[in-house]
Amino acid sequence: MIRPVSGKKMLIALAGAVAVAIFFRYDLQRFLTLEALKANRQNLLEYYAGHRVAMIAGFMAVYIIQTALSLPGAAILSLAAGAIFGSIPGTLYAIIAATIGATLAFLVTRYLLRDAVLDRFGSRLEGMNRELEARGFNYLLFLRLVPVFPFFLINLAAGLTRLPLRTFFFGTLLGIIPGGFVYVNAGASLATIDSLTGIASPRVLGSFALLGLFALLPALYSKLKAKKG
Repeated sequence: MIRPVSGKKMLIALAGAVAVAIFFRYDLQRFLTLEALKANRQNLLEYYAGHRVAMIAGFMAVYIIQTALSLPGAAILSLAAGAIFGSIPGTLYAIIAATIGATLAFLVTRYLLRDAVLDRFGSRLEGMNRELEARGFNYLLFLRLVPVFPFFLINLAAGLTRLPLRTFFFGTLLGIIPGGFVYVNAGASLATIDSLTGIASPRVLGSFALLGLFALLPALYSKLKAKKG
């Protein structure tokens, strides 16, 4: 049985759709490129020097909206955090903003776009959904640490499950710290970066995979124990 959508939910969905349409209609992605960041870094630093709170709030707002609407540009925003704020503060701002944005995407999927997401990505999400239902926090931490699936797809998949909001929030917050720091730290040395592909080297990805394996060990142990029982 299809439940009627409330006016408030319709407005939220419409606002999101309009924001996405504006992003692509006016090619706002051109501002979220490595070249654009390098060209505007000095201007951003000068603005930050005179308007610290406004710059931090504005940066986090943009990052939250980008993540919540599953728009491209997360890597550039993480680099920008390092280029403007430095490695440690930049990581803090980027991680908090990304977690809030991911949580909003999770909630929108759960309460507004469930049918649309299932129609669009259903077959790709089946396995992930099963594991999230069964393994919860540990499997989510694994997915965040190991870049097997796109970040936005994990948000959508988790929103389709019965995963508690608190589990999603803290699993995301903890899981994206290593990857976030790598990009933000790279942004602190922006002049040395020629492309995004070289930032996450095979060695770095291997470290993430090892961390992900440790995160998944309790779930694997429980699974083996259940089979033996």
